[in-house]
Amino acid sequence: MKFTDGLWQMRPGVTALYAAEAHDIWAEGRAFTVTAPTTVIRRRGDTLNRPVLSLRLSSPLPDVIRVRIDHHVGGGEARGFDLVGAEDGHGVVETDDAGGATLTSGALSATMTPGAPWNLSFHGDGRPLTSSGHKSIGYFRLADDAQVDRGPVGNARGGTGGPRSSVHLAQQLTLGVGEVVYGLGERFGPLVKNGQTVEIWNADGGTSSEQAYKNVPFYLTNRGYGVFVNHPGHVSYEIGSEAVQRAQFSVAGESLEYFVIHGPTPERIIERYTALTGRPARLPAWSYGLWLSTSFTTAYDERTVTSFIDGMAERDLPLSVFHFDCFWMREFNWCDFQWDPRVFPDPEGMLARLHAKDLRVCVWINPYIGQRSPLFAEAAERGFLLRRPDGSVWQWDLWQAGMGLVDFTNPGATRWFQSKLRALQCQGVDAFKTDFGERIPLDVAYFDDSTPERMHNLYTHLYNTAVFEVLQEERGPGEAVLFARSATAGGQRLPVHWGGDTGSSYASMAETLRGGLSLAFSGFSFWSHDIGGFEGTPDPGVFKRWVAFGLMSSHSRLHGSSSYRVPWAFDEEAVEVTRLFTKLKLRLMPYLFQAGVQAHERGTPVMRPMAMAFPGDRNVAYLDTQYMLGPDLLVAPVFTPDGTVEVYLPDGTWTNYLTGERVEGGGWRTETHGFTSMPIYVREGAVLPVGATDDRPDYDYLDGLTLRVYPGPDGETTLTVTDHASGEATPFTVTRSGGEVSVSSPLASGWTWELA
Repeated sequence: MKFTDGLWQMRPGVTALYAAEAHDIWAEGRAFTVTAPTTVIRRRGDTLNRPVLSLRLSSPLPDVIRVRIDHHVGGGEARGFDLVGAEDGHGVVETDDAGGATLTSGALSATMTPGAPWNLSFHGDGRPLTSSGHKSIGYFRLADDAQVDRGPVGNARGGTGGPRSSVHLAQQLTLGVGEVVYGLGERFGPLVKNGQTVEIWNADGGTSSEQAYKNVPFYLTNRGYGVFVNHPGHVSYEIGSEAVQRAQFSVAGESLEYFVIHGPTPERIIERYTALTGRPARLPAWSYGLWLSTSFTTAYDERTVTSFIDGMAERDLPLSVFHFDCFWMREFNWCDFQWDPRVFPDPEGMLARLHAKDLRVCVWINPYIGQRSPLFAEAAERGFLLRRPDGSVWQWDLWQAGMGLVDFTNPGATRWFQSKLRALQCQGVDAFKTDFGERIPLDVAYFDDSTPERMHNLYTHLYNTAVFEVLQEERGPGEAVLFARSATAGGQRLPVHWGGDTGSSYASMAETLRGGLSLAFSGFSFWSHDIGGFEGTPDPGVFKRWVAFGLMSSHSRLHGSSSYRVPWAFDEEAVEVTRLFTKLKLRLMPYLFQAGVQAHERGTPVMRPMAMAFPGDRNVAYLDTQYMLGPDLLVAPVFTPDGTVEVYLPDGTWTNYLTGERVEGGGWRTETHGFTSMPIYVREGAVLPVGATDDRPDYDYLDGLTLRVYPGPDGETTLTVTDHASGEATPFTVTRSGGEVSVSSPLASGWTWELA
């Protein structure tokens, strides 16, 4: 939210009070507290009739510093996110003779200078990171007619309605020359957020606007630090767009809490951020295979489903998961969790037949209950649906006629909802696509008295958690997988997430990738998207290019809206392209599954933006048309009808994975690719574990394993191959010396290696 009118004035209707000085600073164990009057105190009388802001600095984890700013505290401590990794007892406070204080946590420090002008500075490894200076902490009062864009809460964007907030707290942190900002959720515009206004407010807006399904109040910069705002409701960001030298974030209310997280590399920042907010669960190997959907509004029954599955098998197109979209249930009944008997009269038998074809089954759900659903009256009577302040059930007609929303703050409602999912699991359903969760109203009362503004973004997390818990309980750890659309901070614990409703063009394909890269910078490790796009029907060229991109993603699903996505619906070459890249991915499963293990253990995304993988290379700072798949594979999707693609290769010797061609990096290449090819390059010094199986993702990775050793400098390279079933890790050591290569493993047999 913008409060100022240029450098000198405030916007009409806005009154500003700023932290003017550190009047006193006192240490309390491993934390320190600052009293910040809103004017410089020159005499005793200046302490009267004057608001003050209070700051408390502490450390919940090494290399992470918490800053809490309060105006009035009588309303109680504002409830933030569930910080599963936060601990007590980190950090050391030192005071100086002038009355200043420094909190040090690992290699990160925060120093508060006493007196005026206000100066709170952060250093990492002794190097300046960012700071809070003059007029950087503001308390703003807004008149009813204040001329500001109050964001989605005040202007009812998305049809949610809501109060016009009258007070806000804002923090500005400096941006250095050449400093660029990434993250803030899955956003489909430019990857670099400088110059943007970003509203953290979940919305069902597709992939072609500033709205986003997955809003995360966390960003990181190329200067070695990240910032996480611990506020699950609406957070407004001005990234160099109000004060061009600063990143500003503001929230409504009397308190603001944020964390500065030191890296210095982007991967280490993400590692520490996910240590605080949670790491993703380990995913089953079968989830990495190809998913095929009925699509959304198409006509289908068991005969249709069987024809698709048999058609894939007849064409040698390996398939791992079949997904039933919305109309597995009867129209107007979403959700009643009952198979439509008119088209699926024998669901248990059908699911058994699909399992006999060695397939997993996923079904679509949402957290809404249509009025015609037999469950609506039951849920309303038992108090399981969100209610208006007057006690009536909240309903509207968008999406499902008369629908209500399950109140997941009510433990009874959550258990009730989960019981419906358990019944489906008993029938044979293996996974759930958790759609929606963004259209959450504000004119409601929650069971646990949560404020509607706080719950708007957080609702989806409770929804997805409820579903994921059922899958873990029924299937066991490491076997649970969602296909979720909406999320906020902490949602990375509940993979997988997909990119939402796209168009079916090259431009839509590119904006989809930007969203995935932005989500990776926001702490999410696994990501997918609708191959071919969702809205409309792609032309065969777009479909084939998207197939290659989709199968070089962590998770891969063929899905659309009003048209099928089976490859032969496009042309025979589409079948060939699908076969080639599906089998290529399945052969890479030892490598990809290990990248997933790293994501589970450290939070490192499987698909990594170039600026994350090569933080010292200025050429990749704005690059959003390619990525690293795992640590060693560079992938550049083709976004042009004629197959022309520009690809940037960082310094080093790169090897084309498909052709074996060696290329010296350090610059751009223009290449032209047919539909059975795309730029896939292997990093210098890589050792790729390649499996012997190309018809399924869940096989014995050590049986017939080949280690492809690529050119690299002398020295040792270590890698690990993890068995997907047992979780047992097998180490390998590759030694290069004077042109000679040796490979050893103390635990494995039956594997080979080759020079690539």
